[in-house]
This record gives sequence, structure tokens and C-alpha cells, in this order.
Amino acid sequence: MSTTQPQRGLGAGLGLALASAASFATSGPFAKALAEAGWSPGAAVTVRVVGAALILVGPAVVLLRGRWAVLRANAWHVVSFGLVAVAACQLFYFNAVQTLSVGVALLLEYLGIVLVVLWLWVRHAQRPRRWTLAGVGLSLGGLVLVLDVTGGVRVDLGGVLWGLGAAVGLATYFVLSARDTDGLPPLVLAAAGLVVAAVALVLCGAVGVLPLEWSTDDVVLAHQAVPWWTPLVGLCVLSTSFAYATGVTATRALGSKVASFVGLTEVLFSVLVAWLLLGELPLPVQLLGGVLIVGGVAAVRYDELSHGRSVAAAAVPDAGGSALPAPSTLVG
Repeated sequence: MSTTQPQRGLGAGLGLALASAASFATSGPFAKALAEAGWSPGAAVTVRVVGAALILVGPAVVLLRGRWAVLRANAWHVVSFGLVAVAACQLFYFNAVQTLSVGVALLLEYLGIVLVVLWLWVRHAQRPRRWTLAGVGLSLGGLVLVLDVTGGVRVDLGGVLWGLGAAVGLATYFVLSARDTDGLPPLVLAAAGLVVAAVALVLCGAVGVLPLEWSTDDVVLAHQAVPWWTPLVGLCVLSTSFAYATGVTATRALGSKVASFVGLTEVLFSVLVAWLLLGELPLPVQLLGGVLIVGGVAAVRYDELSHGRSVAAAAVPDAGGSALPAPSTLVG
């Protein structure tokens, strides 16, 4: 069988993963514009998720083509994705930034990539190899530099616990997105999970767990006064529905480990978007951090490619068609 098709699939998965990270990164300026106009983070997140769910429901129903049994068979998968990977992750991060700086809260949330590696080790006996460990070190070091958490760090135990909860939610997102469920398309998983998350967030708002405050005043975006619904449309369409749909599809193609590391580029895209829309120039230390993150992603990707080649070379068909270990693997 030709390897061209799998390689094209991985290339497309990488492209979708980068598109998803870039889309998620736009949420910062949109949310900041709403916050400065009087919107609470809880209200912005709730409208964001509800709007994205409404956008994706129609295409998901068409894609299912009446195969509701597939959705029922994966009900627990969908509910777990919606409650933990979307709603809880958003809610926990929201609580973390109440007592921590944004940089520290993001750093804690992105510890989810380490949790993905640990999960694959414990659950699937995929012990991390040296290039993966190097990628973890480079990526986390780069993340510290990009977020500039060394300046004015505020640490609160409660906030740290909320941030670690967000990390669990992020890791769950990558693990569940990568799971190849029976006949459940990635877009359907994203749509159904967003519906579950939307219901959960609305209920949290109704009982007062998630403060919901909003305003219909104009907001400032890219130094221009725009109607209040403009950033909301951006949040629903680009930052959520498109981001989740492409992200789940990419993770299904790349696997949870590689996808989680590529997802770190969201931080780099956030710096770029803040520069373009808010005029916030990146610091030299942030650029260095970006280089380290890209190096970490490359190390993990190299690890996966080299391991795949070694596994393929370990089985050599004999004349009768049975697979024999490659000569090099017989040593030791």
C-alpha cells in the first residue's frame, strides 16, 4: 500500500491543527473588547458556546443522515467531551483568572499537554521517548517565556487548583477528540459536545455559579468602535465553531499527543493577533519563547515519525508472506 495517502492525511491534519490554533487565538481580542464594554467573562463564554452550537447543529444533522443510533452509541463520549473538554475547561479557566494572572492561568492550563503524555503512558503503555521528553521541556520553557509569567506573578492556591482543573479539561479535549469512535464524524462530536456544554453553561448561569453580565454599548475592536454583536459573531463563528470543528478533525488525524503540542501554537497566534488587532508588540523574550515552542513541536513530531519508521522496519515479509522481525531488531 502506498504511503502517499497517509502522509497527505497527516499533512492535512497538521494544517487543520494550525488553523484551529489560530482560530482559538482570536478569542482573546474579541473577549477583551467585550470585557471593556461591560461583559462578564461568563456571559461572553456562554453566548460563544451557545452560538457555536447553533451554527454546527445543522451541518452535523446533515452529516449524520439519520444515523441517530451512532450518536446514541457514543452518548457517554459526547457528554464527557461537552462537560469536561468544553464546559468545565472554560469554567475552570474563568475561575483561575479571578485570582491568578492570565499568564500563570494559561501556563497551568497548558500543562494539559503533559497530562496527555502521562495518560498515554499509564493507559496505553506508550512510554515517552527521549525526543518527546525533549519536546515537553522545550515547549514548557517556551510557554513560560511567551506568557512572560516571571513578571508580577500572583499565586493563589485556589486559583492554582482551578488552573489545574482547566489542564485536565484541555487534556480531555485532545484525548477524546483523537478517539476513533464507531462511525461518529469529528464534526458531529464537536457539534454535540458544544450542545452539551451550552446547556451546562446556561444552567450554571441560571443558578448563579457563572456570573452573566452584558451590555449593548458599542465596543472597540482594532481601534474602531463597532456594534456589540461584532465580536460576538467573531467568537461564535471563528473562535469556537470553526476552531472546534477543525481541532477535533485534526486531532483524529494526528493523534492526541502530536495535536496537543501543535495546539501550543495558539499562544503564538495570540501574540500575533494581539499585535495586529490591539497594537501590542511582542517582546524579544516572547519571540524566543515562540522558537522554543516550535522546536518542541518539531521534536515530538520527529519522535512520532522516527518511531513509525522503526516499527515498519521491524516487520519484514519472508518468502511465504509471513512477517519476520528485521535483522536489527533480533539483537538483544
